[in-house]
Amino acid sequence: MNQLNMSKEIIVNVGLRETRIAVLDDKQLVELHVEREQRVVGNLYNAKVENVLPGMDAAFVEIGLERNAFLYVADILPEEDEEGGRNRGRDRRDLRIKDLVSRGDQLLVQVVKGPRGTKGSRVSTRVSLPGRFLVLMPDANNLGVSRKIDEGKERDRLKKIVQSFREPGFGVIVRTEAEGRGAAELRQDYMILTETWREIQTKAKSTPAPALIHQDMGLVYKILRDAFGSDIGRLIIDSPTDYAKAHEIIARLSPDLQDRIELYDGAKGIFEHFKIEEDIDRLLRRKVPLKSGGSLIIDQTEALVSIDVNSGKFTGSTGLADTILKTNLEATEEIARQLRLRDLGGMIILDFIDMENSRDKKAVTDAFVKALKDDRSRTKISSITPLGLIEMTRKRTGETVDTAMTEICPHCQGLGRIPSPETVSLEIERELSRLAGNNNSEAFLVSAHPEVAARLIGAQGEDIEALERQLRRSIFVRSVPSWHHVQKYDVEHGTLQKIEQHFTLPKRGQIVDCVVSRDDPYGDRAPWALGYLPGFRSFQVDLMNGSKFAGQTVRVRLTDIRRSVAIGEVLIGAAGKNAAQGDQPNQERPERSERSGRDRTPGQQRTGA
Repeated sequence: MNQLNMSKEIIVNVGLRETRIAVLDDKQLVELHVEREQRVVGNLYNAKVENVLPGMDAAFVEIGLERNAFLYVADILPEEDEEGGRNRGRDRRDLRIKDLVSRGDQLLVQVVKGPRGTKGSRVSTRVSLPGRFLVLMPDANNLGVSRKIDEGKERDRLKKIVQSFREPGFGVIVRTEAEGRGAAELRQDYMILTETWREIQTKAKSTPAPALIHQDMGLVYKILRDAFGSDIGRLIIDSPTDYAKAHEIIARLSPDLQDRIELYDGAKGIFEHFKIEEDIDRLLRRKVPLKSGGSLIIDQTEALVSIDVNSGKFTGSTGLADTILKTNLEATEEIARQLRLRDLGGMIILDFIDMENSRDKKAVTDAFVKALKDDRSRTKISSITPLGLIEMTRKRTGETVDTAMTEICPHCQGLGRIPSPETVSLEIERELSRLAGNNNSEAFLVSAHPEVAARLIGAQGEDIEALERQLRRSIFVRSVPSWHHVQKYDVEHGTLQKIEQHFTLPKRGQIVDCVVSRDDPYGDRAPWALGYLPGFRSFQVDLMNGSKFAGQTVRVRLTDIRRSVAIGEVLIGAAGKNAAQGDQPNQERPERSERSGRDRTPGQQRTGA
């Protein structure tokens, strides 16, 4: 097949604070990966055992993150791997957690499941180091081949190659991407992995716990390693720096794929150009329409995920049984896509429309198994029950896309979800980029909810100043405390003079009343704190010594003034008076973006503004 006609594409959008990767199959979005901070899954830590819980047969270990990690007894004892089977050594199945670890012990562990909600990470002492073609397991001694390589001769060929250089004491799994590869490529991958493991061992011996020993690669590298194979027609990336890095990586991993990497330099944002932004907006909704007129209803709870199939407007043409079968068959494809797209995992219950005919039930089950074939995560499914349900499990190692991009609504306390302040601030960044490309305005004025404004500005203004340099525009950000919904924001544009005339900035050295925020969105950075000047349209101030005055109104001397933030210090002993917040803006306003300033409620569709 001509590689240019291949239907699969990977689209990479690299921003200042976020990396997004979309996998398209025949122009349809099938996977979305979002990285806003370094993920911990795959990282190795020197851990210190904090507490042993015999009743749970588990231990809590400190690895240096916000919450202690969970180490279950099964993640210490050897067990068979789904792709090849690990060497158990002596039988230790009767041992309990108290027989294996004690409080204060130090262990080398790997994060196998990231933190979620109030739960910490799950870790294991069984290390797996994935490469391009192989997975190295230093605590095993087996040799296995991915089950997705089903041709017997090829499996035997790959085993013989790896066995020729595999050292005793190292387990190896041959990955799907190794199919058709030669001995030199597999040996090089093996040498890189074993060298990495020896470096990890050396560092672990000399580093006291808790400490990070080995950090897994970032999202772009993982996609290149795990998803960018011979079945991908092209990978398009919008960052020249990451484009160059991707070429360097693929030159080592798979030189024959280098010509499939392209740099995007279009006027529109890359996700907007490929119409992915609209798909992401739909992705966060509970209801998923089917082409026939039916729909899926997806609900996520702490215990499980339920997906309900509805026939909706679809009435069929030959009878009720035919309508039900066609709707269920169509739903199998969309359910498989949504599982990958949202990265849903754990226990999943699928409620298909009830079918009387056992042949129809088998047809739906077979169609669903086929639809899951391209899913890289491990899945297990049951037969359809008499009630029309399919029970299944799907392995997930981190947050779902939904929980990564949204947070629990403070107004409905969890009955629905709204975009997080971080998500809205990134949406504003994209809006500013779009406006900067479509008009010649010198400056922008952004009004937003205080939590959104704080994340857009960044600590000491570093994020908004980086965006100004990127867009080559002046940007003024102001908080509006009276806006209760974080989704609401307003972007205005015009000349620098017109924007500057719109409000008055405080002066360097000026002493003013400042309201100190109770919460700092930038984390625990005492003695720094976040404050606002009510008399200057809630102008943001970073207070060098303000953390102990959280929730108070204090007197502050301003030591530095910038467009969107000031730096100040609290005058100890000089408490200020409570001041009214949310000054009314000047009546003479610059031009307003057509897409901005909508006061949306959580149930309304977002349109990027």
